[in-house]
Amino acid sequence: MKFREAIDRLGERVTHEQAARALGVSVASVRQYRLPPEANAHRSAPSGWAKVLARLARSRMRELSALADALETEQ
Repeated sequence: MKFREAIDRLGERVTHEQAARALGVSVASVRQYRLPPEANAHRSAPSGWAKVLARLARSRMRELSALADALETEQ
C-alpha cells in the first residue's frame, strides 16, 4: 500500500449520502437534521437514528481496523 492510499483511507468519513441511505431518507433531510435547532429549515432526526449511526460507526471501525492490520504487516 502506498502512503497516499493509506492517508486517504484513514481520512475517509461517512458521507451524507451514506447516512441518508442507511436512514432511508433523502440527503436534504440529513442536512436539515444537522442544522441548529433555531434554523427555520431544521428538522428533528427520525426515531431510531442513533442505532443506525451506531451501525455505520461500527462499519467504519471495522474498515479502520483492517487498514491498521494491513499497515502493520506492510514492509
